[in-house]
Amino acid sequence: MWSRLSRRATCPTSGRSISTERRRPSVCGLRLASGPGTVHELVVGPEGADRLDVFVSDRLELSRTRVQKLVVAGLVTVDGRGAKKSEELAPGCAVRVQVPPAQSVEIAAEDLPLDIVFEDDHLLVVNKAAGMVVHPAPGHRSGTMVNALLWHVPNLSGVGGRARPGIVHRLDRDTSGLLVVAKTDAAHRRLADALRARRIKRLYQAACWGHVAEDALAIDAPIGRDPNDRKRMAVVEDGRPAHTRVKVRERWLRADLLDVALKTGRTHQIRVHLAHIGHPVVGDQTYGVGWERGLGGPTRRWVDELARRVRRQFLHASKLAFEHPESGDRMEFEASLPADLGGVAEWARQG
Repeated sequence: MWSRLSRRATCPTSGRSISTERRRPSVCGLRLASGPGTVHELVVGPEGADRLDVFVSDRLELSRTRVQKLVVAGLVTVDGRGAKKSEELAPGCAVRVQVPPAQSVEIAAEDLPLDIVFEDDHLLVVNKAAGMVVHPAPGHRSGTMVNALLWHVPNLSGVGGRARPGIVHRLDRDTSGLLVVAKTDAAHRRLADALRARRIKRLYQAACWGHVAEDALAIDAPIGRDPNDRKRMAVVEDGRPAHTRVKVRERWLRADLLDVALKTGRTHQIRVHLAHIGHPVVGDQTYGVGWERGLGGPTRRWVDELARRVRRQFLHASKLAFEHPESGDRMEFEASLPADLGGVAEWARQG
């Protein structure tokens, strides 16, 4: 059974009740200075790999662009020698990757609203509000979920990187819903391994324009940077593998409410895949603009009204399931649509 959201939750490892009220930490922030960098020693599995840059990108969760720069700089070797980004890797090859240190960054703890669904000594599950950026980045040094988490938990796991303490997976700024956050390095590594092995189940609710052809379908299409706009993602031939499963929950007048399951976790994956099949997410200002062109009459008026009511992309991380990194207990959580999207859905059902 999926666990409904509550302000208190039962810890499956001990059966005790955990208060999720925020507390003031003993420190005011986190300063993460530059270090000597990190060296990763990787071994290619028995299946080999078609490209060096893709292999390293997938294993270290670095962008292909960054990996290619490391290769050009001579910071990636294969069996002790220099290599090319497109090099094919044989089984058993030893790949050494030296990642230079990031610049020093200071992340301040901030007393921001944070909806904690569950908490124990190892992890938290958070129901992120729409409009909140997950971690600091250029242009968003404050007001992020990480800033709020550091107020609540001063010593988050550092495995996620200097600007992403505790972060196991992300949601777009305008996507609401469930995220798991690691408190300890051990929990972080186990959860990250589970994510890579696709043992963390993530289900979203999304509204898309138009009607998908089938009640259930699979979208398997590689995703990479849009060659015409580096700020966007797109389905591209040499992109990273991406797999999405879609099931129609409700059919409205000129839109569908979907359950969407991720098998992989590429940037903007649901939004890109739905746009790719001609049914972009309702309210998506990056991948869904202009879909309604050519419509007329009552249908166009309905579409215009739905678009007016949606103030952000209609995308919500509604279910999350994983094995507890310490006890192995099955953890399942569910978050219903927030008020803004729930109100839109209720209006659409009347249409």
